[in-house]
Amino acid sequence: MWQRTFTKIYFGIKKEHIWALWTDVNNWPKWHGDLEYCTLVGRFEVGNYFMLKPKGVGAVKIMLVDIQDHKQFTDCTTFWGAKMYDTHYVEELADGSVKLTNHLVVTGWLKWLWITLVAKKVADTVPSEIEALVSLARSMNEK
Repeated sequence: MWQRTFTKIYFGIKKEHIWALWTDVNNWPKWHGDLEYCTLVGRFEVGNYFMLKPKGVGAVKIMLVDIQDHKQFTDCTTFWGAKMYDTHYVEELADGSVKLTNHLVVTGWLKWLWITLVAKKVADTVPSEIEALVSLARSMNEK
């Protein structure tokens, strides 16, 4: 199993705004700079999926496998011989700050291939995507 985690604490954002942006999958390209499109099929519920189209490569089907409302969600991309789980956590801390965490896990007998082709690139973009997400959340505070 391969894992990569990114965590950072932010001030000046609301947990509810982060959750609203995460669950608005069709608008992920607004803060997820490397996407052409992202389309949720059905509602943001376990068992449903979205089609995510990164720039320059084909679209992938990603399943919603765990959702804990306003706390975390996990999606799963199935590759030939491997699976990549991407868990997104949001936690409001006692001082009013918000802790955001992204945890990637790749499993399966061909994980080495998908780590090289996909997972490392995904993990490398997480910090900038979270910064863009936070920026958008801050703009929601002003409204």
